[in-house]
Amino acid sequence: MRLRLTSLLLFTLPAAAQAADPILFVHGNGDSAALWTTVIWRFESNGWDPARLFAIDFTSPTARRDDKVPEPNRSSTIDQTSELSAMVTRVLLTTGAKKVVLVGSSRGGNAMRNYIRNAGGQATVSHAILCATPNHGVYAGPLNPGNEFNGQAPFLKALNSGGEVLPGVAFFTLRSDRNDLYAQPEGSVLGMKGKPTGVTYDGPALEGATNIVLPSLDHREVAFHPKAFREMYRFLTGSDPATLDIRPEEHPVLSGMVSGFENGAPTNRPLAGIQVAVYEVDPATGRRKGTAVREIVTAADGQWGPLTADPKAYYEFELRDARHSVHIYRTPFPRSSRYVHLRFRPPESQQPGSTVVLSRPRGYLGKGRDVIEIDGKEPADVPAGVPVRDSAMARFTDADSRSVPVRLNDEKLTVRTFPAEPSHLVVAEFHHD
Repeated sequence: MRLRLTSLLLFTLPAAAQAADPILFVHGNGDSAALWTTVIWRFESNGWDPARLFAIDFTSPTARRDDKVPEPNRSSTIDQTSELSAMVTRVLLTTGAKKVVLVGSSRGGNAMRNYIRNAGGQATVSHAILCATPNHGVYAGPLNPGNEFNGQAPFLKALNSGGEVLPGVAFFTLRSDRNDLYAQPEGSVLGMKGKPTGVTYDGPALEGATNIVLPSLDHREVAFHPKAFREMYRFLTGSDPATLDIRPEEHPVLSGMVSGFENGAPTNRPLAGIQVAVYEVDPATGRRKGTAVREIVTAADGQWGPLTADPKAYYEFELRDARHSVHIYRTPFPRSSRYVHLRFRPPESQQPGSTVVLSRPRGYLGKGRDVIEIDGKEPADVPAGVPVRDSAMARFTDADSRSVPVRLNDEKLTVRTFPAEPSHLVVAEFHHD
């Protein structure tokens, strides 16, 4: 489904929505607040006050292999719950509200449930919406007995004992029917071909919650797809949203943080000293339209904005240090966002030329389900079966810079290769959800 633009006027929300608690969105393993951008836009487009919509960035978003064993740039369940607790306090102080709505994707739901059960959240959370959270594990068995995602390990066993939901909090889960790679009875997608995982397709459901199935959607779409937004909105307000489209602003203001990678995993720590240049580009060729519309070297806070954008413009974000450059091309931004985060990704190759990456952060790539093209060809690294990857790539070693069309279903981007120097990473990132 294309992220359509509409010029809707503001309209009156149902009373339940007008009096709603602020919403705090909680991202999943290895992710960032940026993934919630289109969901936030949809709430805003249905009249929700932007000042009551928040998203957390966990400092080290990737889970440890063993929850009790420290690893650089890997977080424990206690780390996640502590950060979430602090963010809830900040939201309540900022808004003056007494309770907050929590909406979580995947691992984010683990932190939410732990906060509600063990860190005082039962008194501060009105609604808990868990999207594709592996509430009974990605697998359940003796393998990796201390892993957070093992349904038989101490963390999940404790969360699921004595009742899976708690009184006073309205629990709601969204899951796929059988297209979630982390809710599979057979272990092929986990490298356990032919072996049972010990979990079922309905593993994300919770006894005592309102549980909704979204057929055919994948692990991330269950949180970020327009169909998921519709179910969230219904749960919170008791009525359908007036629109699933995005109502554009005349002068959207964009900002966000540059972060990087440590110990082989993404981090949400701000990255200083990165040269950032933002260019408007021709959507047909990817060529830059004149000089940069924003240039900055990031300071300790990693912030690259603000930029007052054209809601119809396509942009290239160039990130550079002394050794490497990343070029992130984006489809238009119809609304303002403070979560336009940019990851300074490590090179895919040390050889001269460009690696072009098709990136779908709010969903996975399904061979045969999605139209996926780089330079008119389906990338070879997209497997068949249950969607398991959020990106695909192709290498280009042309002597001259050239245009490369990239397509995801009905959304298109054209990027440019940069062959003159080694180590160029070119990312075509889609809002597509």
